[in-house]
Amino acid sequence: MRRFVVLAILLLLLPNTVGKASSVKCMQSEPQRILLEWHKPGDIFIGGVTSHIIPIFSEITFTKLPSQDWIYIPILITKFIQHILALVFAIDEINGKPELLPNVTLGFHIHDSYTDSRTTFRATLDLLSNSYPFLPNYKCGSSQKLIGVIGGLSADASLCIEDVLSLYKVPQLSYGSFQPTVNYDSDFSSFYRMVPNEALQLWGIVQLLLHFKWKWVGLVSIDDQSGEHFLEVLQPRLSQQGICSAFIKRIPKTHPMCSIEEILEKIPSHISVFQNSRASAVVVYGESVTLFWLVDLLWWNDMLTPEQKSNHYSGKVWIATAQIDFVFNNFQKDFDIQIFHGTLSFSIHSKKVLAFEEFLQKVKPSLANEKSFINNFWENAFSCFISNSTTTNLCTGEEMLQNLPTPFFEMGMTGHSYSIYNAVYVMAHALDMMYSSNHRSKTIPISQDIEPWQLHSLLQKISFNNSVGDEVTLNEHGEVLDGFDLINLITFPNGSYTKVKVGRLTPKTLLEKELVVTDERIQWHADFTQVPPTSLCNDPCQPGFQKVKKEAEPFCCYDCLQCEEGKISYLMDMDDCVSCPEDHYVKDGENLCTPKVIHFLSYKEPLGITSASFAISLSLTASFVLGVFIKHQHTPIVKANNQSLSYSLLISLILSFLCAFFFFDRPIQMTCLLRQTSFGIIFSVAISCILAKTIMVILAFLAIQPHSKMNKWMGRKLPIFIVLSCSLVQAGILAIWLGSSPPFPDVDMHTLEGEIVLECNEGSTKMFYCVLGYMGFLSIVSFFVAFLAKNLPDSFNEAKFITFSMLLFCSVWLSFVPTYMSTKGKYMVTVEVFSILASSTGLLSCIFSPKCYVILLRPDLNRREQLIKKKK
Repeated sequence: MRRFVVLAILLLLLPNTVGKASSVKCMQSEPQRILLEWHKPGDIFIGGVTSHIIPIFSEITFTKLPSQDWIYIPILITKFIQHILALVFAIDEINGKPELLPNVTLGFHIHDSYTDSRTTFRATLDLLSNSYPFLPNYKCGSSQKLIGVIGGLSADASLCIEDVLSLYKVPQLSYGSFQPTVNYDSDFSSFYRMVPNEALQLWGIVQLLLHFKWKWVGLVSIDDQSGEHFLEVLQPRLSQQGICSAFIKRIPKTHPMCSIEEILEKIPSHISVFQNSRASAVVVYGESVTLFWLVDLLWWNDMLTPEQKSNHYSGKVWIATAQIDFVFNNFQKDFDIQIFHGTLSFSIHSKKVLAFEEFLQKVKPSLANEKSFINNFWENAFSCFISNSTTTNLCTGEEMLQNLPTPFFEMGMTGHSYSIYNAVYVMAHALDMMYSSNHRSKTIPISQDIEPWQLHSLLQKISFNNSVGDEVTLNEHGEVLDGFDLINLITFPNGSYTKVKVGRLTPKTLLEKELVVTDERIQWHADFTQVPPTSLCNDPCQPGFQKVKKEAEPFCCYDCLQCEEGKISYLMDMDDCVSCPEDHYVKDGENLCTPKVIHFLSYKEPLGITSASFAISLSLTASFVLGVFIKHQHTPIVKANNQSLSYSLLISLILSFLCAFFFFDRPIQMTCLLRQTSFGIIFSVAISCILAKTIMVILAFLAIQPHSKMNKWMGRKLPIFIVLSCSLVQAGILAIWLGSSPPFPDVDMHTLEGEIVLECNEGSTKMFYCVLGYMGFLSIVSFFVAFLAKNLPDSFNEAKFITFSMLLFCSVWLSFVPTYMSTKGKYMVTVEVFSILASSTGLLSCIFSPKCYVILLRPDLNRREQLIKKKK
């Protein structure tokens, strides 16, 4: 649709010539032109549409006739003359290289767009027609052929140029437009961009903010379609990465002239946006003229009263996009550039071209004719007049460009100039490939045999290394495959600055990107007390606190709430406090996870050493008693108390002392299985032996009664039957336990704070208490039987000793249950070991110590005569 509009404009420009081509006569003389240009003839020529003149108009209020207060002031951006000089330099350099386009001379024809769409259309049509007076679509009096156009700087200028050139299929290489102006799906695009895709720059901005952890940033954007596109794309990406926009300031694309009163009236509303924000990082998107608005705002802020003045400009990190170059106009010569010290800016990747700097040192007004841009630039840059002036301030022509302050002219090739330099070489290499294959063997001049549209197939796949070694390649979308440089602006008191490359943004592959920042090379503004500076809505939450969102505030603004007990936050600005891993815990008053101590009853600790020593000592004591009994097995006192049951009981006590070792050290599957089973079966045998002893005492008394029939029960079979039957019941309980839910090694991380308890899980607690209950049942039966037999008139009645031993045994295990259930960790094991040792010791001491006393210390009482005497 837009191209139909362009065709309509062409028809309006030619109201008297359409359909009358034969009657049109071209003028041979060249009249004075209204717009400045620079023209150099050649066999073929490359057109250029640059942007270094900005017309500023006064604001129309409709309260007066426009002619009464309308003001027009053209502002020349002296720094942008480098774009024109870069194009001239590149063409001169190519013409001087015999290996590239031999026998062909390149010319150029450069116009300025005046940042105005009408002028841009006019300049583009002028490049196509090249006739005087201006007659669009007619070529008269010139054999030169336009092969391509380099321009423009902005997206709007590039779009206007593309609308015209696409009708003629003339290639256009834009050196500053990042936004696509054509459909990628079209096979007939004549538009190429010598700058990377803007999506890469947007990704780089987000990564730069993340790199310095800036989560609260201001956004300044030009108020046009490209600015809205920038905000629409950037803001969702910022939100996805946890970054909020502190404010959004849209600035006008044009800079209308206002009175000082109007400016001072509008400044407070503008500066309040910056003044009321804690954002230290401000992203500025737009064009170089955007900087004029910002500079004017900061400049007029310095003229306010101290009560009105904002002190928040110092301490700002300005982040500029690659479309912006730090340029000032003549009205801003007195501005203090120190406020931009430390600025970070993305820039089109460039390298130092030494030959270009040498070329700039030789630039004089005589380089071009008086109708070119050079004279106008020279007068503006050096504030002098070249000729036809009645003043005494005349230009000598010997002024040096390197003496100009950096904001007004830069000797090093800028990113945009580097794009123009590469664009000229792209056109030259495409022409050389076509010329090499089609024209070197012919005598026809190249200007007559090459059409601009023929270059498209070559431009879409062109790739070469330029004079400084950079690879220049265009992809299938007509974009140069390159990245961006990250520039740090370092200012000086004399109003100049230098650019230091502190990073690189490159597309590693089609899907991967990389931003590398050299932090140590960055110089920050002196007002920052912390480097790198912070840019947050509020102070960050320290470790030990978590973020709590504020009501009706962006998610980047939050309060800090201390973590609840048992949780920590070990990083700054954690969204939630977290629990420690199971094998760690939080110490009181500390905000870190401490590894838990492994907890089990070990041989190496005092408690384990003491318990093990007692177990060994008692088992040796029981073994000693067994040895004494075996040695004195033929003595009456040993025979009188059922010798075989005594041996069985002593062996059971020895094993009970030794089974305590199953409770020491790190639990494993085997020890867990043997721990309770050995304890249960050994104690059942021991108590069964005691029960059998007591029953045998009663039977012995009953057997000596007159007419007693108990003699038939006396013998060895009954004790064996009692012991086996009572033990087999316990063995059955243990078999059911092991078959249904056996004990197993387990890890308890929650019972004891700060400790990991390695334990044997009983598997089935009910079965464990069944084992204890059956032992208790046997103990109570033995106690009551012994209690009833304690006063029987036997020669050596041990029932009373059994009574005391069973009383002690039952007391130990009755106190064991509540104590065991109230303790945790290795202390539960210690309680069980103590109960085993204590109860076994009670049986050993109460039953066998009186006998050992008689055997060892009173052998005189260990005689048959003495026992018979006692019996009588």
